[in-house]
Amino acid sequence: MRGMPGTPSPALVTASQIMKRLPHRYPFLLLDRVEELVPGARIVAIKNVTTNEPYFAGHFPGNPIMPGVMIIEALAQAGGLLFDIGERLCVLARIDVARFRGVVRPGDQLVLTADNLAQLASMGKVRATATVGGHTVASAEISYSFVAGASS
Repeated sequence: MRGMPGTPSPALVTASQIMKRLPHRYPFLLLDRVEELVPGARIVAIKNVTTNEPYFAGHFPGNPIMPGVMIIEALAQAGGLLFDIGERLCVLARIDVARFRGVVRPGDQLVLTADNLAQLASMGKVRATATVGGHTVASAEISYSFVAGASS
């Protein structure tokens, strides 16, 4: 729907802009870019899965598979970008209805989509889906708490 009259223009967010919004850094920053962002409503982010990810050394040697917990963390990072909470941190509070339907391997491009289900002053919730090549590999409902940020 990019560029269609009467529709909001989705924003492309670069890696450096992601790092301004998320406190995560290598090796735990799991977003490479944001393809679409409608603040407070929807996000589509990308994680390019490479063979040099630290977890592939042990999960599993000779048959590398991205751990499900890392897929959920990538979804949580993407969903957290939806919320405009000022200087506060958006921290993971709860994971519900998590389902894993496929494997993610080096060379895959993980497409992370999150839609806002709820937002209050101190919390938010998204429905998130991870796909590879158009096939769903994981999904979950993820809740966040908004807490005071740590001082530097």
